[in-house]
Amino acid sequence: MTSAARRIAATLVAAATLLLSGCFVSPGSFTSTIDLRKDGRFSYSYSGEIYLLGLSKLAELRSKAKDGEPFTAFPCYTDDKEIKERECTQDELAKQKADWEEELKAEEARTKRESDTMKAMLGGIDPSSPQAAEELAARLRRQAGWKSVVYKGDGLFVVDFAISGRLDYDFQFPTMERFPMANAFVVLNKRADGAVRIDAPAFGQPAQGNPMGNIAQLAAVDAARDAGKDSKGDGGLNLPELNGTLVLTTDGTILANNTDDGPVVGTTGQRLEWKVTSRTITAPTALVRLGG
Repeated sequence: MTSAARRIAATLVAAATLLLSGCFVSPGSFTSTIDLRKDGRFSYSYSGEIYLLGLSKLAELRSKAKDGEPFTAFPCYTDDKEIKERECTQDELAKQKADWEEELKAEEARTKRESDTMKAMLGGIDPSSPQAAEELAARLRRQAGWKSVVYKGDGLFVVDFAISGRLDYDFQFPTMERFPMANAFVVLNKRADGAVRIDAPAFGQPAQGNPMGNIAQLAAVDAARDAGKDSKGDGGLNLPELNGTLVLTTDGTILANNTDDGPVVGTTGQRLEWKVTSRTITAPTALVRLGG
């Protein structure tokens, strides 16, 4: 197997693992707000960075693999007691090249299968295409709430999202059209008794409460980083630096929260604030009762 083929295979497997472990979409630097009113009105905003891990590397490595690498023969050796390197015969060279071509075809077939699987996970977008990121950005701009989506390269999107309505249903951000694997940054779950549970799983340690999820993500990141290195030792994935603020304001009753300082009374009700960094262990959570 050529080194380019190995990089492609390892990166596709790593990216697929990230997808399946729910870690493919990650926040970077951001400001996020939630406002809950007792009468059921709510608003949510997210302004800042969103990363699709490894997106640009897939396209880059696929391009390198298409260039191909020439066949390089292995050395041949004598069969006597004193093993010495010798010149290969024409038949031996032909056999080596035939084995190399067969392995290359098998690897290309496996890479296509992996790529097709990831394409299905990404709602029909080919992750190895140089246009994949812009295609996703255009799709997001068509959705309600996405006021601005700008692709900055290397898997980084800078977005401005804001939406308002009535919380007659559960709410999750982000959701991406035809993109079933988008993991939740923020989730609002409405309960039958009028309470609303707020969770922000992406603003804490990955796959919190699921040790296997953490292992899967770390293994995938390590594999993708190694896969992305070229002969000069350049790095692989552009891993996001988590750094942001989540603010909740409400005129409801705050039943529980895990902020450091607790609620602060403001002009529009009570206010909770979470500072989020890569060192944040516990993801933000709160429980608010709406109604009278």
